[in-house]
Amino acid sequence: MIAEKNTTRATYPLGRVAAAVLLAFAIAACSSDEPPAYVERPVEELYNGALDALQVGEYEEAARLFDEVERQHPYSEWASKAQLMAAYAFYQENRYDEAINALDRFIELHPGSPDVSYAFYLKAISYYEQISDVARDQKMTTEALNALEDLARRFPNSKYTRDAELKIDLALDHLAGKHMTIGRFYQDRSEYLAAINRFRTVIERYQTTTHVPEALHRLVESYMAIGILDEAKATAAVLGHNFPGSDWYIDSYALLTGENLRPEESEGSWISSIF
Repeated sequence: MIAEKNTTRATYPLGRVAAAVLLAFAIAACSSDEPPAYVERPVEELYNGALDALQVGEYEEAARLFDEVERQHPYSEWASKAQLMAAYAFYQENRYDEAINALDRFIELHPGSPDVSYAFYLKAISYYEQISDVARDQKMTTEALNALEDLARRFPNSKYTRDAELKIDLALDHLAGKHMTIGRFYQDRSEYLAAINRFRTVIERYQTTTHVPEALHRLVESYMAIGILDEAKATAAVLGHNFPGSDWYIDSYALLTGENLRPEESEGSWISSIF
């Protein structure tokens, strides 16, 4: 026998029903604003979970879990490693400022750690990765150079130092290229004194870079343009002595001989004292 459906409907005052509904919404709203309950997890579980996230490219989640290792287990042997790995996860996600902040904190808290040289290296690379075209501001190039030189000075025998030294050369070349760009700009506008100052900077501060032969030739051009012929001849002589087969010397030599001049050393020239 199938029981008949009870169609009798209970009646309630409308105001009481509305009040009950509003109360239910209020309770739900309050409960949704509460932070999730703190659940402590084993350090191995957190650390391994962070490594798993790192390996599959989930860098934000990896950084969060590494931070959680330190937060939940600050005195464990894994806490310092987690700090460094969180910085690496930030670096992998191109969040360089956060990586650098995390690395500075690691270096401050663990100066005697066997991993501290790597922390200095990763900090330098975080700056290095932000180097921009020579037409733009070179603040990051300077920061990278300072950090790389700091690493090489502190840890001359580190396995990271050889790569740092290579990147120091590249950073120096980049900074020299910036001065060359500005110098050419001034030269094109016939502002020769300003151009000479930039080309001199390359000669005086960046002698190991690839820009030196061109800088010497541009100096010859600029000196010739303002009639300082002795400096032009002395600079061409230095260019010919150090880069005899370069196209820049060929151009400088042609420029001088076109005015019945020859490259000639001068003891009183600033260029002769540098080389």
